Amino acid sequence: MPSRIGPRIVAAVLVSLAYVLGTHWLMTRGGHSPWDVVGVLTPMLVAIAIGAWRAGQHMLGSAAALAIVVLCTQALRGVPISPPVLYLAQHVGIHLFLAVGFGSTLRAGHTPLITTLAARVHRELTPAMVVYTRKLTLAWVLYFVGMAALSLALFAFASFDAWALFANLLTPCSLALMFGAEYLLRYRLHPEFERASIADAIRSYRHGAKPAPREPAA
Repeated sequence: MPSRIGPRIVAAVLVSLAYVLGTHWLMTRGGHSPWDVVGVLTPMLVAIAIGAWRAGQHMLGSAAALAIVVLCTQALRGVPISPPVLYLAQHVGIHLFLAVGFGSTLRAGHTPLITTLAARVHRELTPAMVVYTRKLTLAWVLYFVGMAALSLALFAFASFDAWALFANLLTPCSLALMFGAEYLLRYRLHPEFERASIADAIRSYRHGAKPAPREPAA
């Protein structure tokens, strides 16, 4: 099983890159047919539906599946849909969805999402590491909200091509930069964190782990 994780990561990266480039082409150079919108939004909705269903969020999974049916029905009927607005809804919606998902774990009585993930990768979290992972969860919330706000601002005040460049190409770059900067900061501030590869993180998450420790009281 471990030997299969590397190729799966490479395949996922290649598929994601193809989707990003294809989406950018459809947004800026496509014929603006109703099927363009289906092609852009369906992969995202399928991912949401599968993830939500596996997580037990059947209502959200059903809503995503229903949205796919509606989009395909509109395309078959030839009903005009404003592609730019739907593309904006896709980009902003994903980031706000993630912001809410991360932010909901910061409520009192809950374990921050990054703390939970870290506990599945590392054998033991010190109190300082628990505090750090809580702050990191908040940082991701601010990142997602900031990206959504910037997307809305560019859509309102810049050209659509400029917004599409930001949404399709600069957004993945900023995400990679966020991951890279956090990785360097993490081991500078907390060298006690065990070194873990992406494959280790995926393997630990798939196999599960003990519950994450609570943040110490102030």
